[in-house]
Amino acid sequence: MIEELFDLEEVSSQKSFIHSLDARVKLIFCCAAIISMVSVPYSPAVYDVGLVFFLLFLILWFFSRISPVIYFRRLLIALPFGFMLCGFQIFFKNRYYSEYHTLVEFPFGIQIFYESVQFASILLIKFLVCYSFIVLLSSTTTLQDLLEAAGRLKVPPELILALAMMIRYLYVFGIIYRKVTDSLSTRLFDPFNRALPYKYRIVNMGYMMGSLFIRSLEQGERTYASMLCRGYGRDSYIFIRKKPLVITDILFLVIGLSFLIIIPFFCWYDPFQVTIVFPW
Repeated sequence: MIEELFDLEEVSSQKSFIHSLDARVKLIFCCAAIISMVSVPYSPAVYDVGLVFFLLFLILWFFSRISPVIYFRRLLIALPFGFMLCGFQIFFKNRYYSEYHTLVEFPFGIQIFYESVQFASILLIKFLVCYSFIVLLSSTTTLQDLLEAAGRLKVPPELILALAMMIRYLYVFGIIYRKVTDSLSTRLFDPFNRALPYKYRIVNMGYMMGSLFIRSLEQGERTYASMLCRGYGRDSYIFIRKKPLVITDILFLVIGLSFLIIIPFFCWYDPFQVTIVFPW
């Protein structure tokens, strides 16, 4: 996991049509896709909207020229949390249904309801679509570009500075973690080696975590002292230069936002009373 941290910017620094778009456009588009997907009421219409949105994501991912393996690797990080969140929903009733039909009944009064399973599937679709657009944004935009885009969108500079410091210290923590694990490897210590006593492994892992915390704290103090020597203070902010949008960025933003508005509107509510038959 820590090793993948240092390769994070390598993927977002590649060259493609999606990578070349302005970070403000991608940030607005990603937030609009999440808001549009979340705002769709809990109904079977979510299946159609989710499928169309995921096809849009696949098209954008194809134009980004990034390997699908990277998407699945990043999806696996959050998928257990999504399944755990949605999996518990099948055992409980929710306010979106008035009648419930039992599918499976277990001892101790535990039941699985058909309506709860449907609700869990809708929730899972929303989670997958929203997280996919977040992966697309993080895979095609560098962290520095995201911070500058947030600044150009008038996000408070205090928040941007805090995020920049968090990102900086994340890599510092990763470097210290690598040094600590390398020192343990040179001493032939493997926490997953079952030949070693379990208590011995736990004690040494505790020492490692304590050493990691102390080294990170000391490195943070040294970094902060060096920042003060270079004029850092409470009024210090990240300099963000002005950058106008080109015609490609404007067209992509207009077309993308129009698509994100029209598709949920017609899938959930047809103002012209026209039955739309999707091929799926």
